[in-house]
Amino acid sequence: MEKIIRDGRLLAVVWRDSDWAPGLQFCTPDELFIQVGCWQYPHGKQLAAHRHKIYERTVTQTQEMVYVKRGRLKVQIFDADKGLVEEVVLEAGDTAVLADCGHGYEVLADGTQVLEAKNGPFIDVETDKEQL
Repeated sequence: MEKIIRDGRLLAVVWRDSDWAPGLQFCTPDELFIQVGCWQYPHGKQLAAHRHKIYERTVTQTQEMVYVKRGRLKVQIFDADKGLVEEVVLEAGDTAVLADCGHGYEVLADGTQVLEAKNGPFIDVETDKEQL
């Protein structure tokens, strides 16, 4: 797992396909608005059935994660001053959690498939996004 930090702020976490290990691991700290965990259990493992209770949370920022199912994706990480901090290339099986950063993407291979998740609800482009 790679953490991208600038001025003491966690900008992003990169979870490579090779980072998987047995059991349950969270690659995000508890204080993030988005929580990303990775499971790897043997055949027959049963997890307790459950549902999540209604619990009001205060969220002040949209955070997102991208998982590359197939292909290659370049992720550009920007700091609070809109400066480019790092570019990370994700391969199939890799994940990036974008915590407190600006970000951009460049698809590097035809047929690239990316799963994106973020906390919602999404309001609209004008409210939720600032162009860099």
